[in-house]
Amino acid sequence: MSSTEARPGRLGLVFLMNGGFDARFPLGPFPRIAMSSALITGITGQDGSYLAEFLLRKGYEVHGLVRRISTPNHGRIDHLKSFAAGLGGCLRFHYGDLGDSTSLIRLLNLVKPDEIYNLAAQSHVSVSFDVALATADVTGLGALRMLEAVRETNLRCRFYQASSSEMFGNAAPPLNELTQFHPRSPYACAKVFAHYATVNYRESYGLHAVSGILFNHESPRRGEAFVTRKITRAAARIRAGIQEKLYLGNTGARRDWGFAGDFVEAMWLMLQRDEADDFVVGTGVAHSVQEFVEAAFGYAGLDWRQHLEKDERYLRPADVNHLRADAAKAREVLGWRPAVDFNGLVRMMMDADLDLAANEARQSGAVSVR
Repeated sequence: MSSTEARPGRLGLVFLMNGGFDARFPLGPFPRIAMSSALITGITGQDGSYLAEFLLRKGYEVHGLVRRISTPNHGRIDHLKSFAAGLGGCLRFHYGDLGDSTSLIRLLNLVKPDEIYNLAAQSHVSVSFDVALATADVTGLGALRMLEAVRETNLRCRFYQASSSEMFGNAAPPLNELTQFHPRSPYACAKVFAHYATVNYRESYGLHAVSGILFNHESPRRGEAFVTRKITRAAARIRAGIQEKLYLGNTGARRDWGFAGDFVEAMWLMLQRDEADDFVVGTGVAHSVQEFVEAAFGYAGLDWRQHLEKDERYLRPADVNHLRADAAKAREVLGWRPAVDFNGLVRMMMDADLDLAANEARQSGAVSVR
């Protein structure tokens, strides 16, 4: 949308779940001024929820793609209802699926977003070994289906693809945009496919398509199956007296961990440039899983040696030993820098999980020291 165009609409929160319900919370008409619109796939995930908040603060009309499942997983976005209403913004959810090209084309024709953020994926690396084909379909082909939908609808928009540091595999760090990929999991292979599909559509069809090669980014909204959240949840529950042990696989693996709330800003900055390009995003500092355990348990006042157990069930068929970003290009071109460091991230996640565990302990009748 150009700066001279205006999009009519209504201030407020609107649920338009195609084929579902339509509950409206109007706050009155807004002036006919230019407003950017964005479509987020994976809006129910960690990154999607932070990105939606970020864009709503900037006055975007935000649309989220939501899969229809028997047990909705909307815990990360439930607060966006009041959040959007409080800002006088517009948030809409639509049923659809990256496995269904027809639903994507229909949605793009309906919404006509100025920006698309493709964050949806089967994103658990270990699980991808168990569901390799499903991972390839959603994480890899899903991106291609969305790119094709953009091309088929002749939509003039800007497209962001969530690429991953896992694509680098065991390449020697520090890792930047010129480092050769060496994927070591079905998840990483699918991400490499999606990454190069994005590059190809940019070069072949002139789409304004970019990829953010994001290194590990965490938060209190991280899924509990991911190692950082598994650690902070365990430390908090052990302190609250409702868990005794933490079982992990490879604690020697080193990762460049940052805060997801910082990383969504980098996504947005990439799409604001007139020239489409790809960027590595990370803190440039790596820590081992063991260091994360020690920091989390130390913050909780616990001796990790009394609670950590190694379990070979959590070892991957092929693992990545060390991922550390060289994000010089993002710093110089985008002006992006992370605001939260490693220790700040651990404290943030521990504070949230200590509160969660304390509530859990009260409900179960266990004794909590929080």
